[in-house]
Amino acid sequence: MSTDRGLTGKTAIVTGASRGIGLAIARDLVTHGVRVCITARRPEALKEAAAGFPESQILAVTGKSDDPAHRREVLDAVAETFGGLDILVNNAGINPVYGPLVDLDLDAARKVFEVNVFGTLAWVQDAVKHPGLSFRDRGGAVVNLSSVTGDTPSPGIGVYGISKAAVSHLTRTLAVELAPQIRVNAVSPAVVKTKFSRALYEGKEDEVTRDYPLGRLGTPEDVAAAVTYLVSPDSAWVTGQILTLDGGLTVAGGTA
Repeated sequence: MSTDRGLTGKTAIVTGASRGIGLAIARDLVTHGVRVCITARRPEALKEAAAGFPESQILAVTGKSDDPAHRREVLDAVAETFGGLDILVNNAGINPVYGPLVDLDLDAARKVFEVNVFGTLAWVQDAVKHPGLSFRDRGGAVVNLSSVTGDTPSPGIGVYGISKAAVSHLTRTLAVELAPQIRVNAVSPAVVKTKFSRALYEGKEDEVTRDYPLGRLGTPEDVAAAVTYLVSPDSAWVTGQILTLDGGLTVAGGTA
């Protein structure tokens, strides 16, 4: 059932969308009449996620977001199935390391940047240049997933925060370079209750929540609603912005 918001008939790609924030974003976009291609690494999880959508509005392609062949497969499939692209949501991200930077495995750090930063840039590059998508001509919108850890150091996840700081600056730079045809923004959440972030709150949720003025952690649906706003005509005069979603955490002096 569509509630429109000027998005009916649009086409989107959401990376890392088999669960959590990415899946919630895809669901919210479909609710607003968008046809969505979802991607993720694990075939079974992606198949299960896709089963929850109307067949006419969903396309699922398995692969790694930092793999050029996977990106080509996704973009070709979207061009063939839907005839173009209007929305790109770069949600895929990793954080395989925990601990102080002085002990950081540099190969692991390179992988974090390969997926979180260079992968994000590559999806934008490939979408803009793909001849069958007309992304620029259709007045495309990009939303990248950043994090409040990119603004304020968070214990144990330093390299993740550094990569997200890069995503925020990448977003601002792309917004300038791709204007006026394509708008580029980002959302920057604090702790959202997903499997990806459960190490940050599991077993201590009451303690963690005390730092949030709004009295709770985020949900995937909180992030999804913000993304839908940023890709809709409601934000037609918004580009280069990093929208913080943190329940008041950072203005109260807290860290994720």
